[in-house]
Amino acid sequence: QVRLVESGGGSVQAGGSLRLSCAASGYTVSDKANCIGWFRQPPGKEREWVAHISPRYGRTEYSASVKGRFTISLDNAQITVYLQMNSLKPEDTAVYYCAARRLGCATSKDAYNDWGQGTQVTVSS
Repeated sequence: QVRLVESGGGSVQAGGSLRLSCAASGYTVSDKANCIGWFRQPPGKEREWVAHISPRYGRTEYSASVKGRFTISLDNAQITVYLQMNSLKPEDTAVYYCAARRLGCATSKDAYNDWGQGTQVTVSS
């Protein structure tokens, strides 16, 4: 099990920015995960993949809905994964989760077993 803690959620107006953090506790994420993903669950909808990063190689991928606006990154200590969200839209409103996968990166939520508690992001028009 990988312990992850999200933070940084809040309420912003459309066009604003927010940075989410996903911190591992007592270890580097590369020690226990080959992939860290960000997912979100809008009200009344199922959880969907947003982005992921391979800590070992730094390879990143994004969903079409956020590409060009969001950036996933890992700090130099490989303890915290960030999701920088720019040009936010009301459609981005959701609970955001980070998740860890021991195997290679995947976009399916079912491929991830270790999840953070989630952090609420609300974007008003």
